[in-house]
Amino acid sequence: MEPLGATTIFLAVCISCLLFLSAWKKMSGSGKLPPGPVAFPIIGNALQLNMKNLSQSMCELREKYGPIFTIYLGSERVVVLYGQETLKEALIDQGDEFSDRGHMPVFERLPNKKGKFPPWKQLRRFTLTTLRDFGMGKKSTEERILEEAHFLVERLKNTHGRPFDPTLFLNHATSNVICSIVFGDRFDYEDKNFSAQENQDVFFFQSLQLYNFFPTLMHYIPGPHQRIFKHFEELRKFVLERVEMHRESLEPSCPRDFIDAFLIKVKHVGASRSPSPLLGSLFFAGTGTTSDTLKCGLKLLMKYPEIEEKVHVEIDRVIGRSRSPCMAYRSQMPYTDAVVHEIQRFISLAPLGVPRAVTKDTRFRQYIIPKGTTIFPVLQSVLYDSKEFPNPEQFNPGHFLDENGAFKKSDFFMPFSIGKRSCLGEALARMELFLLLTTILQNFILKSPIDPKDIDITPMSFTSNIPVSYQLIVIPR
Repeated sequence: MEPLGATTIFLAVCISCLLFLSAWKKMSGSGKLPPGPVAFPIIGNALQLNMKNLSQSMCELREKYGPIFTIYLGSERVVVLYGQETLKEALIDQGDEFSDRGHMPVFERLPNKKGKFPPWKQLRRFTLTTLRDFGMGKKSTEERILEEAHFLVERLKNTHGRPFDPTLFLNHATSNVICSIVFGDRFDYEDKNFSAQENQDVFFFQSLQLYNFFPTLMHYIPGPHQRIFKHFEELRKFVLERVEMHRESLEPSCPRDFIDAFLIKVKHVGASRSPSPLLGSLFFAGTGTTSDTLKCGLKLLMKYPEIEEKVHVEIDRVIGRSRSPCMAYRSQMPYTDAVVHEIQRFISLAPLGVPRAVTKDTRFRQYIIPKGTTIFPVLQSVLYDSKEFPNPEQFNPGHFLDENGAFKKSDFFMPFSIGKRSCLGEALARMELFLLLTTILQNFILKSPIDPKDIDITPMSFTSNIPVSYQLIVIPR
C-alpha cells in the first residue's frame, strides 16, 4: 500500500479541525443554558453517560444539577427535563415553545419528500379527528380490533401448548389493526405482500438510536441499523401501491378508510404530498410500541401468576367466556384496567420520551434555551415518582387502585407524553391494549417453560426499554 501523500494528510487535518471548530461552536451555544457536565468536542458527554441505560444516567445527573440540565450527545445539545412539575410547566404551560419536532437524523436519510404538505397543526388535527371518527356508520375501530383479536386467538390455539416467542404474533396483530384502519382491510398472517415488522433484535434498535446521536459516524459503519432504510423503502412502496388503488376508485362522498380521507383532505387544501410519510409514522409507532407493551405485559403476568389469576376472575365475573370483551366493560373491571396501566407505567417503554425541540429562543425559568435545541422530557422520572407510586420499581396494580378497589386515575401517568406533541395514537393504543389483553386472558392461561421466579423482566435499555425475547406457553381455558 502506498503511503499517504502530504496533500491527503493536510486535507484530513483541515477537515478534522473544521469538524472540531463546528462542534465546539455549536456546543458553546448562547445565553444562559441550564447547567450540566463538561462536554468534549465532537463526542459530547458520551464517555460520561451510561449508554446502556441513559435513563439511569439522567437520574444521577438530576441529583447533581437539578430538574433541568444540559448534556451533549455527540455535538447535539440536549436540554433534559426531569419530574412531573417540570414537564407540565414546559409541555403544557409553555406548550407552543416546546412543540417542535426533535432532531432525528435517521428520518432525514429516508427518500426525499417532495410537494407541499398541510401545516403540522392542521395535519395533527385532521389525523386525530379521522382516527377518532373513522368507521362511523361502518365498521368501528373497536370492531376492527376485536376482529383481529379473534384471529390472534386462533393463531395462539395453533401453538398446541408448545413454547413459542410471541413477538411476531403480536407484531402481526397490531400491524393488522393499523392496516384495517388505513387500508380498509386486514391481511392474512401468511400473506407475502403484507410486510409486518420483522422480529428485530435489541441490537437493531440500539444501533438505530445511536445513529440519531452520531449520524456522520454511523452512516459509514455497517450494522443492523442499516436495515431500517430498506424497511422504510419497502413500506413506502407498499403504501404508494395502495394509495394508487384508492385514488383510482375514490368516491369523495363516501370515504372507505384513512387513505380515502387523506386524499380528500389534501385535494381540498390544494396539497400534493404523498401520504406515505404520515402512514409510515402511523405504522412505525402504532405497531411497535403497542406490540412491545403487550409483549412486556404477557411476560409480567407469567412472572406474577397471582395477578393473572385475579384478572381471570374479573373477566369471568364481568364478561364471562361466551361474550367478546368490549370497551363498555372497562369501567366494570377496575383491577384489569389497573393492570393495563401498571404494565405501561412499569415498563416505561420510552423513558426519555420522544425528542422535541424549542420553536424559538425560549426563556424557561431562569434559563435561555436557544431555538432548535433538542428537548428530552424524561417520562420515566414521572412514571417512577416514588411519592405518587410507592416502591415504583415493583410491579403492583395497586398503584392504580384506591382503598376500596376502585380504579384511581393519576396525573403522573403519561406513557404517551403530554402536550402538543403527545402521541397521536394514544386513544387507539389504549383500546388495543385493553381489548387484546383481555381477549387473550379470557381464552388462555399463560405459562412459562421456566420457574416464574427465574423470569428476568429487565429490559435492554438505551433511549427505549426494549423487551427481551422469551418463550411463552398458552393453555386454553
